[in-house]
Amino acid sequence: MSHLKNTGFADRISSQQEAKKAMLAKFKAKPTVQDPDFDKREELRAAELEAVRAARAEAKEVARLEALARQEEIMAAKRAERKERKVAEAAEQRERKEVKAQAREELRALGKTSNSKADRAHQWASLWSS
Repeated sequence: MSHLKNTGFADRISSQQEAKKAMLAKFKAKPTVQDPDFDKREELRAAELEAVRAARAEAKEVARLEALARQEEIMAAKRAERKERKVAEAAEQRERKEVKAQAREELRALGKTSNSKADRAHQWASLWSS
């Protein structure tokens, strides 16, 4: 019966190679069907990404400007406080100078009116104790 199949060595080798090729072809990656809108989808994704980036940049800029405005308000409040404090200190210093000048004038007046050194010391001490 083998002679009916007409299988020689060369025939067996070629059929083996064909079977091997068929088996390898089974495992080869088949070309996939590509979506015709593939490029458009990529463009849409890029546009969406750009929109998101622009929105984030805008929000970041708004936050930066708000922080800058808050910082300016704080600095203005500190400047106003410092100015008020300087005005109050200047007024206190003026008042102290006036009190000191008045006390000096009183001491001079005491020095001119009183005859004894003890009287002047006593009056001077009473001025400072009150």
